[in-house]
Amino acid sequence: MSDHDHEHDHAGHDHDHGDHDHGDHDHDEQAEQRARRQIALSQVRQYGDPVLRMRANEIDVFDDELEQLSERMIALMHDADGIGLAATQVGILRRMFVFHNGEDDLVVVNPVLTVKGSEVETDEEGCLSLGPVRMPVERALEVIVDGVDVHGAPLHLELEGMPARVVQHESDHLDGKMIIDRTDPESRREAMAQLRPRLLLSR
Repeated sequence: MSDHDHEHDHAGHDHDHGDHDHGDHDHDEQAEQRARRQIALSQVRQYGDPVLRMRANEIDVFDDELEQLSERMIALMHDADGIGLAATQVGILRRMFVFHNGEDDLVVVNPVLTVKGSEVETDEEGCLSLGPVRMPVERALEVIVDGVDVHGAPLHLELEGMPARVVQHESDHLDGKMIIDRTDPESRREAMAQLRPRLLLSR
């Protein structure tokens, strides 16, 4: 899932000395961030890739390879300016996703989601596999996530608000579903109008 609120504000700093040097440093930093983001996004499968429509498999082996995969996914998520990433989005059909929760990066393996309460909320969502396309999606406000971590230890999370939305988004990916399947018909048509040219260019 992409983070539309993640903005870096480099304006509004007053310095009496070295303004030009500071400006150059900021410009270099921003250029480096953009380059990192492009490299990361090039490793994320994009809409039209058949793997995004496939159901991921349960994980039963907890080894160094799984830990390395989780570390790679967390790094990609940050470099791509995302707040969540499912294994299917990097072409790996395993039931795991990573997401950013407060100050922590969490890895959930073999997640099982349970909706808590009946409250729902519709809000705009983006996806690292859909580029700049955004659309309204209805999600439960509170969910419980049960699963295990990369070492196979039990994991139990009770989430609400944005973290709850993110885990629902990433869990959908593991079942081959995308936000385009969960939005209203008009928003789907608008999204497809933006996505079709990309699909044609990628062939």
